[in-house]
Amino acid sequence: MEAAGTHHTPFTDVDTLPSDEIDWMIGMLDRMSADPEIRRVREVARAALRPAPGQRLLDVGCGAGDVARDLAARVRPGGSVVALDYSASTIAVAERRHDGGPVEYRTGDAQALDLPDDSVDGVWCERVVQHLPDPDAALAEFARVTRPGGRVCVIDTDWQSLALDGVREELYTEVLQALGGLFTKAATGRSLRRRMLARGLGDLAATPVTLFFGTPESAAAVLPFVDPAAPTGPVTWPEGLRERWLAEVERAGAAGEFLAVLTIWVAVGTVR
Repeated sequence: MEAAGTHHTPFTDVDTLPSDEIDWMIGMLDRMSADPEIRRVREVARAALRPAPGQRLLDVGCGAGDVARDLAARVRPGGSVVALDYSASTIAVAERRHDGGPVEYRTGDAQALDLPDDSVDGVWCERVVQHLPDPDAALAEFARVTRPGGRVCVIDTDWQSLALDGVREELYTEVLQALGGLFTKAATGRSLRRRMLARGLGDLAATPVTLFFGTPESAAAVLPFVDPAAPTGPVTWPEGLRERWLAEVERAGAAGEFLAVLTIWVAVGTVR
């Protein structure tokens, strides 16, 4: 979770949320980490980043630190990971879960990293850029702190690829209109390669990974608007719409008709 400035999504300023909403978001991060589809995305990203023993890596928007701890195990012996997040609440959780590996947890802003030039061998940034006021500033920072020859791996969602089936189309359209403010950077994932090229990165590759969810319960790990337990604070729902929508999702799930697909892009480039 990483952000600063005026652009707002539920993940923008986590520390200002009520404690129960923070707890729900931490739980959502845990469900994502356990989800087979998210694990598949991360496998593609690890292969792109190529963590190796002795490297110093930066995980931007580390959340509860699951990826940072995994990367730390892969850079042993001699390597280390800086795990950075804008939210002090999530960093506190990450520190409590520390497993003794070579991970340093910090709070900080992706758009203004408090790290020297050429100070890391690679950067991992997962589903963070979409929440930032200035994505290009963050990508420039990732390139700045990475040594020549190091790799920058950015993973983000293409919300315009989201498609559901088994639910009434007119109701789904109404819900998307209500949620519109959450997807103001809807095409972030597909734009990563172009943005990284403009920041001077070379050897670029971008891989689309399509996530498939055949039940509302599996989709809830990534799509909070199908989760009855999700807090309503980030969205101003028209009266009665959320209740009608969740009832429709439940009906589709019970009938075995529910389907959701979403593409997440893994983009990687080398610092010249």
